[in-house]
Amino acid sequence: MMDETEFWELIDATREAAEGDPEEQADLLVDRLLQFDPDMVLDFARHFEARYNRAYRWDLWGAAWLLLDGAGDDAFDYFRCWLIGQGREVFEGALHDPDSLAELLDEFDEEIDGDGEELGYAADEAYERLTGMVAPDLGIAPAPGEPEGTPVDFENDGTLAERYPALWDRFKP
Repeated sequence: MMDETEFWELIDATREAAEGDPEEQADLLVDRLLQFDPDMVLDFARHFEARYNRAYRWDLWGAAWLLLDGAGDDAFDYFRCWLIGQGREVFEGALHDPDSLAELLDEFDEEIDGDGEELGYAADEAYERLTGMVAPDLGIAPAPGEPEGTPVDFENDGTLAERYPALWDRFKP
């Protein structure tokens, strides 16, 4: 059984080894997961999926929109994977206050940062390579149909500047 601490240790170790490159981190994560038995890989997948679903929030989408200079559905999905890949402190801090990402992120290069699509598939890939089968249903509640919270008007610069003053100051020209 993988606990939350072990989950975050795996995330941190692979991010550090990948020097922050999310695609490299995903490859390293698959390699590390292949050292576990399939049940542990599914435990990891449950931890990941639960956090991914928790981050399905309008206020976080607004922060992603600002950081990425626009973010549709897929981009926000990949942003949430990337956010988990940044580790517990950044992830929990962003959920507590999305605007705090302005302080939590050392640097942000929209060419490579903010897109953790591959991280979202790491557990599935490891499970398939270990068992030759597609990972079963994880048995956790799916994300809500709509993000949690109050919708944010992404197209309104005034609203974004007011809602995310620190991110606005740091990431908008």
